[in-house]
Formats: sequence, C-alpha cells, structure tokens
Amino acid sequence: MKAGIHPDYKPTTITCVCGNVIETRSTKKDIKIEICSNCHPFMTGKQKIIDTAGRVEKFKKKYEAKPAAAAAKKKAAK
Repeated sequence: MKAGIHPDYKPTTITCVCGNVIETRSTKKDIKIEICSNCHPFMTGKQKIIDTAGRVEKFKKKYEAKPAAAAAKKKAAK
C-alpha cells in the first residue's frame, strides 16, 4: 500500500436516539443514527404489516382464486 493516500481509521462512537452507544473504528469521528439493532422493529419482533388501501387482502384474493381456477380447468380438460 502506498503511504499517505489512505484516510485515518480511528476509534469512534455510534450513538442512537434510543441511547444505545456502539464503539467501533471509522474514518468519521462521531456518528449519530436514528435507529439501531436494539430499537429496530424487525430486530425486536414488534414489526407489523401495515395494510394501506387493502393491498394485502387484494393480493391474497388474487392468488387464492388461482388454484380453484386451475382445478376447474383440469376437470374441463378430462
């Protein structure tokens, strides 16, 4: 590696708004984040599917009807 072309890689702290502090190394001094693995809904198991405008029901309705239609086609073919 060439000397003098790489940035300094120094100890830093990552601070979340929930209060979680992670110590690591980075080229940036201090990093502030809005969400971390301690407060993210997916990681904590509190994630919910938000159904806006009935999209989940529309998807289920669309794909639940197909197996019945396929069975009807098989009977008609025989």
